[in-house]
Amino acid sequence: QVELVESGGGLVQAGGSLRLSCAASGRTFSSFARGWFRQAPGKEREFVAAISWSGSNIYYADSVKGRFTISRDNARNTVYLQMNSLKPGDTAVYYCAAGAVAVPATTRYDYWGQGTQVTVSS
Repeated sequence: QVELVESGGGLVQAGGSLRLSCAASGRTFSSFARGWFRQAPGKEREFVAAISWSGSNIYYADSVKGRFTISRDNARNTVYLQMNSLKPGDTAVYYCAAGAVAVPATTRYDYWGQGTQVTVSS
């Protein structure tokens, strides 16, 4: 059974940091692109960051550029999202995903985690 499990979410004050992790099991995702998306209440799920299988291509949403960093450890089948200088507008459920190509589109990812809540207080 293929599974992606996010962890590291929580409550943090504005300006603080969190590091999300997404561990994969059930198959090897080293050849897959990995992405992070988020969904706030009443809003569409939106792209946050993506990284190619090799790590050589990385993309960020404009809203998080310079504050968030995506990375991966293929030996651990894990992708990370380091989030710094958090803002209340970053509050959302964060989802990790795996797919063939690192693109900012939810429809291009085949595997999804269950999500982890990130809440940033002002």
